[in-house]
Amino acid sequence: MTTILLGPQRFTVTVTAAVRALDVDGPIAMVNAGWLEREEDDGELASLLDGRGRNLRLYHRMVDVMTKDTAFAKGALAFREQQEELRDFYGLRLQAAVDTVRAVRHRSSPHGLKSAAFASAAQAVRDVDRWYAAQLKGLYREMGRHVSVWESPVIGWHRGEIEAMLEGCAAVVIAGGHVGVLLQAFRLFSLELPEEIPVVAWSAGAMALTDRVVLFHDFTHQEVTAPEYHDRGLGRLPGIIALPHARRRLRLGDPDELALLARRFPRKQLVLLDDGTFLRFPTGDAPAPPGARVIADDGTVETVDDEGAET
Repeated sequence: MTTILLGPQRFTVTVTAAVRALDVDGPIAMVNAGWLEREEDDGELASLLDGRGRNLRLYHRMVDVMTKDTAFAKGALAFREQQEELRDFYGLRLQAAVDTVRAVRHRSSPHGLKSAAFASAAQAVRDVDRWYAAQLKGLYREMGRHVSVWESPVIGWHRGEIEAMLEGCAAVVIAGGHVGVLLQAFRLFSLELPEEIPVVAWSAGAMALTDRVVLFHDFTHQEVTAPEYHDRGLGRLPGIIALPHARRRLRLGDPDELALLARRFPRKQLVLLDDGTFLRFPTGDAPAPPGARVIADDGTVETVDDEGAET
């Protein structure tokens, strides 16, 4: 199950080399639903795939479903409103918890109580993440009870077309954009990526392939500046959390903040995907390959060596 994660493609284009490195013949399925209304503007991407691109047009299909299946659209909109409200409460709780960690970190401790206070504050951040994950899981479960995508003839028709387009494709390429829309499209059409088909992805596409999608931007002007657990991903790379544009969006020189981020997601490798990154995973459960830059538990940025160790 070959999966290649790339750095952002805007300034350093590596997708052509990645697809050629797969050494496969036949059409390449393109998923660029994260581009939203620009999904149809795929000429440049197709040319980077040596003219072999076959656009699945998932965003266009989502819009068509929402237009034609009013019952499904009503349920989907209700779910989105509940999810947005949940995210608002999560953001409030998360930012307060992270701010508490920072306050404890900078507080003096003449009687040696700081270590216990810091550990408890850090645990509170993880508790907020777990609360949000449980609430989100409940929302999905509730939506499944009231909105059955299997009963929609419109969705069924699109699924049939997608399956036909995927037949014979030698690989799948997943571009960036809006990661939430990408995940919605995959779920709506029950689009599963067969293990035997290689996948190349970058930016939001890379994030979607993991099982935990984390949004982050240390330099944002929004109220919530702490990295947020956004949604469960597709699970093709379950041990990885992908962090695209890391140099532009993370304070990589602040080990305290990076350590907190790493400790929020134990047993995961936080992989930095900057310009020029080219990481090939031979199997879904493989750790980050040699050359990958990861955030260690102590907040340092380390590079995986040829033996799989972080140095």
